[in-house]
Amino acid sequence: MNMAPAKPLLKPLPVKICGLTTDGDVAAALEGGAGFLGFMMYGPSPRNIAPDRAGDLAKAARGRAGVVAVTVDADDALIDTILRDLAPDWLQLHGNESPARAQALKRRTGCGIIRALRVGSVEDIAAAQAFTDVADRMLYDARPPAGSVLPGGNGNRFDWSLTAAIPKGRDWFLAGGLTPDNVVEAMAATGAPLLDVSSGVERAPGYKDAKLIRAFLDAVRGAAPQTVQ
Repeated sequence: MNMAPAKPLLKPLPVKICGLTTDGDVAAALEGGAGFLGFMMYGPSPRNIAPDRAGDLAKAARGRAGVVAVTVDADDALIDTILRDLAPDWLQLHGNESPARAQALKRRTGCGIIRALRVGSVEDIAAAQAFTDVADRMLYDARPPAGSVLPGGNGNRFDWSLTAAIPKGRDWFLAGGLTPDNVVEAMAATGAPLLDVSSGVERAPGYKDAKLIRAFLDAVRGAAPQTVQ
């Protein structure tokens, strides 16, 4: 019986597609070569997903991409549920977590810690220094608009020139307002070693668009072919 050859796997890119909620989202991210898949565990978000459902979706990513649980000031009970049902590789802290809380979660979970900071000034960049010993990666996102209940995923970008103040020598994520149309410009302007996108690959809040996911990943691959370590 003739069978079509299997599609070759693409080398993983330094990109996190965040806020995935469906099998189609995950398939598009993996087929495009995303190095990280993010699952949002925050009730007010339109991208919120139950840990057990995220665990089902993440099965396809094992061995192919890092699985990231995105949390916002989560209590220990939720963290334990996430560990049991999702078993993430990375825990992203996107709220007001202190360095002490980040350290405690690193010990409790054994996960790599991504600490997200909201950026509007160079002082916000400097705040990352407090997490030097506890966060494995920093993520710099735009400050949310006034009145927003979401700490990220608002489609806003910050002044990319501020990234010049980020200390050298450690990988970090650039987030906030990235799209297939501006990601190459963002890479050139910031030299960001890692990229994070959510709303920029959606057709509506919480609804990913497979074509936009592929376009984003193709743009990154064309600009800086590399693998994720």
